[in-house]
Amino acid sequence: MRQSTHEPKEKNAIAHWLIAHLAGIAGLPVSEIDTNRPFLDYGLRSSTAKTLLDDLGKWLGRPLSPTLTYDYPNIGLLARYLAGDGKTAETPASDLLSPLSPSPHPSGQPIQSDPIAIIGMGCRFPKARNPDEFWEILKNGVDAITELPLSRQMERPAVSWGGFIDEVDQFDPGFFGISAREAELIDPQQRLLLEVVWEALEDAGVPAETLAGSQTGVFIGIWQNDYHHYLPSEGADLYSETGTARSVGAGRLSYLWDLRGPCQVIDTASSSSLVALHEACMSLHAGESDLALAGGVNLILHPGVTNRFFASRMLAPDGRCKTFDASADGYARGEGCGMLVLKRKRDAVRDGDRILALIRGTAINHDGRTNGLAAPSSQAQQAVIRRALANAGTGTREVSYIEAHGTGTPLGDRTEFEALTEVLMPGRAPDEICYIGSAKTNIGHLESAAGAAGVIKTVLALVHGEIPPHLHLREFSPHIPIADTLFSVPREPAPWAGGRRIAGVSSFGISGANAHVVLEEAPTVEPKPLARGAERPWHLLTLAAKNETALGELAERYAIWLDNHPDIPFPDVCFTANTGREHFEHRLALVAESAINARVQLRSGGFVSGKAGQGELKTAFLFTGQGSQYVGMGRQLYETWPLFRGILDECDAILRPLDVPLLDLVHGENADADAPNQAIHQTIHTQPALFSLEYALAMLWQSWGIKPDAVMGHSVGEYVAACIAGVFSLEDGLKLIAARGRLMQTLCEPGAMLALQITEVDTVELIAPFSGELSLAAINGPESVVVSGTHEAMEKLSAGLADSGIKTTPLSVSHAFHSAMMEPMLAEFQKIADSISYTGPRIPLCSNVTGKMMAEREVTTPAYWVRHVREPVRFAAGVETLHTKGIDTFLEIGPKPALLGMARECLSDKADSAGMGWLASLREGQDDWQQLLWSLGEWHTRGGEIDWHSLDGHAWRRKVSLPTYPFQRQRYWVEGAPGLLPNSSLFGFLQRGDTGELMRYLEQEEQLSPEEQRHLQRLLEILAEQYRKETTAVSCPSGPFGEDGEPLQAPSPVTAPVPIKQQWEQAPAEEREGILTDFIRNGLARVFRTDASRLDMGQPLKAMGLDSLMAVELRHRIRSDLHIDISLGNLVAGSVSDLAGQIGMRLMETSPSPTGKARVLARLESEQLSDEEINALFDEYFEEAET
Repeated sequence: MRQSTHEPKEKNAIAHWLIAHLAGIAGLPVSEIDTNRPFLDYGLRSSTAKTLLDDLGKWLGRPLSPTLTYDYPNIGLLARYLAGDGKTAETPASDLLSPLSPSPHPSGQPIQSDPIAIIGMGCRFPKARNPDEFWEILKNGVDAITELPLSRQMERPAVSWGGFIDEVDQFDPGFFGISAREAELIDPQQRLLLEVVWEALEDAGVPAETLAGSQTGVFIGIWQNDYHHYLPSEGADLYSETGTARSVGAGRLSYLWDLRGPCQVIDTASSSSLVALHEACMSLHAGESDLALAGGVNLILHPGVTNRFFASRMLAPDGRCKTFDASADGYARGEGCGMLVLKRKRDAVRDGDRILALIRGTAINHDGRTNGLAAPSSQAQQAVIRRALANAGTGTREVSYIEAHGTGTPLGDRTEFEALTEVLMPGRAPDEICYIGSAKTNIGHLESAAGAAGVIKTVLALVHGEIPPHLHLREFSPHIPIADTLFSVPREPAPWAGGRRIAGVSSFGISGANAHVVLEEAPTVEPKPLARGAERPWHLLTLAAKNETALGELAERYAIWLDNHPDIPFPDVCFTANTGREHFEHRLALVAESAINARVQLRSGGFVSGKAGQGELKTAFLFTGQGSQYVGMGRQLYETWPLFRGILDECDAILRPLDVPLLDLVHGENADADAPNQAIHQTIHTQPALFSLEYALAMLWQSWGIKPDAVMGHSVGEYVAACIAGVFSLEDGLKLIAARGRLMQTLCEPGAMLALQITEVDTVELIAPFSGELSLAAINGPESVVVSGTHEAMEKLSAGLADSGIKTTPLSVSHAFHSAMMEPMLAEFQKIADSISYTGPRIPLCSNVTGKMMAEREVTTPAYWVRHVREPVRFAAGVETLHTKGIDTFLEIGPKPALLGMARECLSDKADSAGMGWLASLREGQDDWQQLLWSLGEWHTRGGEIDWHSLDGHAWRRKVSLPTYPFQRQRYWVEGAPGLLPNSSLFGFLQRGDTGELMRYLEQEEQLSPEEQRHLQRLLEILAEQYRKETTAVSCPSGPFGEDGEPLQAPSPVTAPVPIKQQWEQAPAEEREGILTDFIRNGLARVFRTDASRLDMGQPLKAMGLDSLMAVELRHRIRSDLHIDISLGNLVAGSVSDLAGQIGMRLMETSPSPTGKARVLARLESEQLSDEEINALFDEYFEEAET
């Protein structure tokens, strides 16, 4: 076979080729192509994909499979595969991109011996929105059973009591990138899963974005599907199917966060969520998942199941689970969602996760052929418990608590108690009490979520060392012989004795599927000692949300939480918030010493906030020059941060043989900070001291992920900039700067420097009479210069300027730097410069000498550094150069901000100057950490990404449970669907606005006095109108839709509007974009089936929920109304303004020349124009026509 003559391509080269060609297909600039977005988002279909792969194959010199864009669905994955990277075509995409730490075992190799760690929990239960609230109702013995809320708007079931959760109709679709149109058709169980899984991940301190492409498994228990009763049978689309399909309940989670592990929905009725937990553990043990999400959900949205179960005598008429009680007569149905985040214990310990409890073992089985399909089996229950204990390696006598299935049915309770007695009682000593309880007595039977609720209750009891009380137990059933056992059912909170606390949780399904889980308290984690140095006194707390309203709510949640949790170490709070949450575009940062201080700042607005832009920040490091030094600079950092200390120690070791005792100079115990003649102010010491400090600061910033896009220094600072850019090594840089300072001090006469507020041109004229005695030393701004020279000449100059009105400031310096007075040291300095090894800069470096970006051949010559000593510092020109290169953030690296003010003044006349970032590293008189972290936080709020783990890398930190995201929820419900309400119901009357029938209904149901009847009619009219407004404002349009996606309406006698294309053609140029933006807004509202006012037009179209199906509809509307075609790639990429620009360009290309004529006629008809205006109008028309 002939070998290909093409050289193998690198991954980046392939990625660049794909970006360029995909941009061409989508009609987008290459800057808008995201290498992690699916090809489908850019309109790549099977035919275009085949063409793309054919062309790519020719470029690579080898044929490519036509399915590659499906096997590797984005640029990043495909480029990585094609470049080799040791992967084959059979390699799953998940292996190519896995942000989780790699498993310490070959994929698929069983590791059953390692327990499973529960590292996060989330729940929404009756009267409990999270695990903390759930614990409150458990420990306080709260009965969370209520009557069916009127807001459910459904026929009253046979039993109206149950465990109901609030606001099941509410959802925040925008947070999850789902349109209002789709949200309305999604089963509220799926919507609840999205929110609770997110909260569980936040509780675990695992940002969802870090799981993309990972082997994360999803295991969800779902049983009922009530919402489908309300969906219209006519005009349904794909969203109706995906919205109510149980399989999508799990699949949507994996799709949304790009999770590549197993994805299962389990339906074993009441044992669903515990079976899901078992499957998750098995997947982790088998090595097919590295992290797992397991739990269940259950909502009661239709009376059908309740009525059938009541008719079968399964439900308690009073809606209470009276587990083990003599009066037990059935169970109470309950709602909720419970989710657990799981990892193998060894992985959780390695990753520093907070372990809430351990799952020692699990087991599932089936009753087999029993006395009836729904009848329980004691033998099967005994078997599943024994198997779980055996898998856990746990003896029966070690179990000290059982969270029972405990529904409160006479047969079920008796069967379960018998099984527990047979398994756990033999061989127990009299003091080995085993407690039994059931959360169902608090919140009802959550059916497919019941097992998850039982596990969460038990984990909370393990964490708090307390067993909550069991409710509704007055007298034991005669069929529960508890007195003959060592079981105890606590009716008050019971302390859970120390030692090895182990518990079991059971769930048994109506179909005969049984599950049992063995839990153990979390292992004790000993804090690790700090690396050498003390804990830093200040800490950075960052919060983020998807909009300003949510950010404000999140800040308030944190303020309340900090007030209620004073015992949680504040460094752990900051660490968890910074590393365990996604950093959305709306950001807030504060620097505080304590939780109390942070709470005050959150309430008073003592923080910095901002919105991250679409692109990355372009940052320049500015290195400060002489005059900024002071005793004690950076001392706090040296004492508390190992990296900073290590660098200064290294610099000290290099400099001491050169007679520069760095640490003694900077941090000497006997140094007098106020003495003007300190050694640190002598240039022989100042220059190497500043170099060392600034080098350490620059390395510190870079260790946190802040990498400069360009560097520039001021005088001495340029040596540090060059070293950071890689021009010379640290040792050579210190050698060069130490020689510079020594030669200046020993070979040059003392001199003076004077700052003046005049232009460079005026300065040259001013000092011309002092030829040879005064030199232009620096141009720091448009009207900010420094002159340098002899004391005598400077005194004459100052005297002559005394009455000129020119503002002058003498500088506190020992020598006349950048003047002719430096010439005595140049020859010797040349020799030192000749001995240095130079390489080209790895980071763009802006020159003081020229004010431009340096060429490699210039900066790597000794001659340049000799010129640098003598010639003026062109700082202002350098700042202008950096600005033209796109720099939008200036970070000053030095002991105090001496350059930021000058740089800001240089750009004060720029249109974008208000959006520039100006950040300081240190300030004299302020704690090092306070200033440093404040700037770090400000950089982050501007959109900068930080390596948060590095920020706390040397300290031992714990993840803690913090407030979760404040979803901005609104009502999304299918309004007026057949079967939703009977016509005779109260809400039916309200919906129709039939206040007369409503009044008669109330008069029949209630005994109303004449006075009440007199006011009732008016009150009902107000109520009906308010109900209409609220449901109209927060509901999507309902009813039949036409093929174009618009609600069908009766013809209107109103005059037909001017077609949108004609409006655009006749409008002045400055109004055209607004017309197109309104057109797109209305088009999106129709496609989304929502009101246009609810759309956030600042979001990318993809984030608004526009998927390929809706994009096709929008494209059809654009074709129909504007007679142009826009690719699907343009529709799903970018923002509304991007799309408006694309449409405008296409309209300009396709609009006929008479457009200008139409505008001329329109203005002549509608305006009173002068002769001059008419002539100008025709000139414009003819000029446009020629163009």
